[in-house]
Amino acid sequence: MTSNEKAHWEEVYKSKTPEQVSWTQIKPVHSLQFIENSKLPKEAKIIDIGGGDSNLVDFLLEQGYTDITVMDISKNALLRAQARLGERAKQVKWIESNVVDFKPTEKYAIWHDRAVFHFLTTPQDIAAYQAIVNESVTDALVVATFSKNGPLRCSGLDIKQYNSEDLTAVFAEKFTLNNSLYDDHITPFDTKQNFVYCQFNKNKK
Repeated sequence: MTSNEKAHWEEVYKSKTPEQVSWTQIKPVHSLQFIENSKLPKEAKIIDIGGGDSNLVDFLLEQGYTDITVMDISKNALLRAQARLGERAKQVKWIESNVVDFKPTEKYAIWHDRAVFHFLTTPQDIAAYQAIVNESVTDALVVATFSKNGPLRCSGLDIKQYNSEDLTAVFAEKFTLNNSLYDDHITPFDTKQNFVYCQFNKNKK
């Protein structure tokens, strides 16, 4: 992503409410299920990539997870999430970064990404993402993108569509597919967007 894309996302989160953007979920059911399916302890390190002001962090805190990081390119998105959480925001680590420039300072047991990876449309950005995941994730990778039956653009930006086989191929060097599903996300304005969700396990040496 470029500085222009950062400016784009800052403006989106500055000017639009959760009810005015397509990706809002009241409860991220599939993400929560795949994280639970990883069968990792509540103190496992979890990072939500492009978490923005997603409600995922709220539910993870409610379920007793104690080491949660939320990363997003938009400072405005992170500030909105922190304001919503109030005092509970102090229990979360917040990182403002473009994912392809992210330099993790710790390893993560679970890497969760709903709808960031599909914005990476160049081989260079995809390779950078792969390298970061391969190096920094120890146990589980949960990735959700628009499927081959989903939109071609989101928030005015081009995206790259995937199916479960495509995502499996992208991460095959270090990860094995454990579970996948397709889901029609109903947007706040009552339209459908088809997503593919994949849960991978890190290959153990």
